[in-house]
Amino acid sequence: MSDEHPELNGYEAGDGKPLRSKHLTTVMRVVVVLALVALVLPGVITTMTVASNTAEAACAEWVAYEVDGASGSEARFEFFGPGGAGWECYSVGAFGGDGHIASLGLIPGPARLPSGVTVGS
Repeated sequence: MSDEHPELNGYEAGDGKPLRSKHLTTVMRVVVVLALVALVLPGVITTMTVASNTAEAACAEWVAYEVDGASGSEARFEFFGPGGAGWECYSVGAFGGDGHIASLGLIPGPARLPSGVTVGS
């Protein structure tokens, strides 16, 4: 047996106890989880803020184009909306009540109105 691995000659296995205590292992795990959250959370918050602002701006343009007399617009993220999971645009205060105007998708972009149409804010 010693002929197979000469580099292990003289090695004796430890006493079987772990190198680190359970308390230290738990503390290390908590620190790693907190570090991962600290790395990921700002990106998630920034992404959601940018998506919300973009959806609000696109929704305002769609409502101005589609609905005469609407007092405002509202963009909401819905998992089971008319267009599936994603941002949905609704008119607020229009004659006949609030209504669904457009599905903006999971990652909203600027409103794509028909060509030649400009909407003043």
